[in-house]
Amino acid sequence: MLNMVFLTNSWLTSFNQPGLCITVAMLLHYFLLAAFKWMCLESVHFYLALVKVFNVYVPKYILKCCVTGWGMPAIVITLVLIVNKDFYGNGSLSESYPYSNFCWIQENTVFYISVVAYFFLIFWMNTAMFITVLLQIYSMKTRTQKTSRFWKQ
Repeated sequence: MLNMVFLTNSWLTSFNQPGLCITVAMLLHYFLLAAFKWMCLESVHFYLALVKVFNVYVPKYILKCCVTGWGMPAIVITLVLIVNKDFYGNGSLSESYPYSNFCWIQENTVFYISVVAYFFLIFWMNTAMFITVLLQIYSMKTRTQKTSRFWKQ
């Protein structure tokens, strides 16, 4: 959906309908945040599968993933809309390119808080999960090598 909204964004902007532009910008923002959140959930699943291998039963795991993956971005979008729906709107890359209009976040502060900060939180969480998984794999390798040396002796 992120790709679909992104590809149709400039075409839908050409209709010069403020409500349509706000909707398109909101959908683009939502699906971008949802893609980031699902990437984060994949790293959590990776951690559960490779580090916490045994006794990892989480009741209603898929439901919790879906609520988190689709719900947290919806909360961010709702907060932006509650503060000011005009944060979304029609923008242009420059005056010399009239067909470069697009619907997106118009306020830099809102962009940095709701997109960039959101991305960095997920990036750091993914990095932490990745390092934890690497350390677990490395410790298993060293334990295996020590065991094999013991049996060879």
